[in-house]
Amino acid sequence: MANLETRLCDVIGDRTSKVLADAFGITSVGDLMRHYPRRYMLRGELSNIAELNEGDEVTILAQVHSSATRPIRGRKGSILEVIVTDGQGKISLTFFNQAWREKELKVGSQGLFAGKIGVFNGKRQLAHPDYEMVPDGADVDSAVDGFAGKYLPVYPATAKMPSWKISKCVDMAIASLDEFSDYLPEQIRSAHNYPSLAQALIALHTPSDLEQAQVARERLTFDEAFLLQLMLVMRRNELKKLTSISRKTIKGGLLEAFDAMLPFTLTNGQLEVIAEIEGDLAQPHPMHRLLQGEVGSGKTVVALRAMLAVVDSAGQAALLAPTEVLAAQHLRTFEKLLGELAQAGRLGSSNKATRITLITGSQSGPARKEALALAASGGAGIIIGTHALLGEKVVFNDLGLIVVDEQHRFGVEQRDALKVKAVKPPHLLVMTATPIPRTVAMTVFGDLDLSTLRELPLGRQPITTHVVAVLEKPAYLERAWERIREEVAAGHQAYVVAPRIETGSDESADIDFLFGQDSPDIASVTELAPRLAKGALKGLRVAELHGRQSSDVKDSTMRAFAAGEIDVLVSTTVIEVGVDVANATVMVIMDADRFGVSQLHQLRGRVGRGSSGGLCLLVTGAPVETPARVRLDAVAATLDGFELARIDLEQRREGDVLGANQSGTRSHLRLLRVLRDESMIEAARADAEGVIAASPDLAGYPALAGEVALMARDTAIDYLDKG
Repeated sequence: MANLETRLCDVIGDRTSKVLADAFGITSVGDLMRHYPRRYMLRGELSNIAELNEGDEVTILAQVHSSATRPIRGRKGSILEVIVTDGQGKISLTFFNQAWREKELKVGSQGLFAGKIGVFNGKRQLAHPDYEMVPDGADVDSAVDGFAGKYLPVYPATAKMPSWKISKCVDMAIASLDEFSDYLPEQIRSAHNYPSLAQALIALHTPSDLEQAQVARERLTFDEAFLLQLMLVMRRNELKKLTSISRKTIKGGLLEAFDAMLPFTLTNGQLEVIAEIEGDLAQPHPMHRLLQGEVGSGKTVVALRAMLAVVDSAGQAALLAPTEVLAAQHLRTFEKLLGELAQAGRLGSSNKATRITLITGSQSGPARKEALALAASGGAGIIIGTHALLGEKVVFNDLGLIVVDEQHRFGVEQRDALKVKAVKPPHLLVMTATPIPRTVAMTVFGDLDLSTLRELPLGRQPITTHVVAVLEKPAYLERAWERIREEVAAGHQAYVVAPRIETGSDESADIDFLFGQDSPDIASVTELAPRLAKGALKGLRVAELHGRQSSDVKDSTMRAFAAGEIDVLVSTTVIEVGVDVANATVMVIMDADRFGVSQLHQLRGRVGRGSSGGLCLLVTGAPVETPARVRLDAVAATLDGFELARIDLEQRREGDVLGANQSGTRSHLRLLRVLRDESMIEAARADAEGVIAASPDLAGYPALAGEVALMARDTAIDYLDKG
């Protein structure tokens, strides 16, 4: 007898096992049992052969009229062709390399045959049909009832391993199975009224009806949610066991001086999150917190306060940014907010001041040398940088806090590379301006404490968004340029975003209708900027910004734009996050259908950041009612980032949502869907917390501990290791 760990080749043979392993990575009985059906096909009522058409799913009661085996032309192997008749018509049954079936399909015997009608050389046929022969003297009516009412599983399949063959393998595996234990604690299984693991696995492959299949699927989906949440809760507990340096807020320090000079009032949401972070920093174990918030909700100020609290405790804080543009923007923002409090060691600075330094990959030698010295000596309390912070030459005096901006841009290894630069495990604050639905946060970031900023600061103006459909209304694009001219005339500035830096002439034809037959590709920054400067925006100060420019050029361009010396900035998505120019009121996004929902929401958030309202124009050539157009209409219809996040996730594959490719059969996450299964995930989280509270190391649940260990080794969910 076999169990779930038994090698599949010991049950179904080496040849078939190899095909399953090559096609799906299936090597054990358990792997095969977790190769779940996509759907079920119900064998219908008996069909009349004479009335059958190509593509019909049929079940027929027929008598074997003749059978013959012939070689396959041009290659090894044979074809068994069996002709059956129901008295009204005839049809061919074909079996490849299965001549042995001729002994079962004897001329004159009756049987039930089910499959999908195909046509070959003008003749109708059933290739490899499921069948059940009626024994001599048996009750035909009983045989029909038992066969025709059966639900047939339809599996993910390949040409070499079709669904019907997988079904046969599963039947053999089920027949070989001995009893096996259930890792789900009995009290949890009973509370949810789920079948046992063995019952669920068998019922999902061989259900008596669709309700039984659904209950089995629910049980197995819950298992995925429960095991995932269990790992995350255990991970969270392990993090709390680490010893860190407490960074309690002190009175009369840099943070208090900063609060006193803030030119605006913090929102209630900011104050709540600040209290959560201060509470974390005061603990003797490291903070692991995710701060998510709407575009412009004030995350930067919250993060800066946390950094200043660490500086007050004689520690240092590092901010890791995904791009040089954003890193430089953070530097300017911090220097502006802190004023003389960021000028330590300079004439006239406050005695409570600190220093801020910037480390990027394209810095000049002297600037980099000075920045490295400030970080190593402790002369700089706040160090801002890109991936360059991870370099071996970057050394900190006492790294107490890591702030990761736009966390989705960084991998686990990159965050770990920064953490090892601290003497003791540092506190960690990861930020995202891409709102995350609750269950996604619970599933992907369940080992982090979650803080959310929904409230926008006082004075922030609403942003109006319109779709500029150039296919239907070509003149609307000219109106978009006019709106930019009007805003600039009123003293404001504008962004124009293109999806590419430069584009070859072979791609320009698609949008020639926008600027004329000889126009370049308007989705290119380097060609769009000069064309606008000479045409629709002539007389305005137009500049380019993109990732291939040197650090000095990018920095000087952004400084000039922030100072009002540039009217229109034609850019790629390097301005997507963090860029904060209050005077910018218009955002025109070219070929907007090439961007995702969250990215469009981020870009839109670059305008309306001052006392004047913002305008975002989504230029597209996508036809009405196409998925791309529906996506743009959704962005135009709401400013609620959380609602847009749901829309975005509904349009993406589950693997993209979870941050890893979930198509491999070794993955433990085959059935779970983070949006569809919200209530199940929340229930699984509560159950997982209850189990860990009762037995933190799962010593009281040995079978469950074994299953968690298997899941922990699954390379398809390495993304879980956030720490």
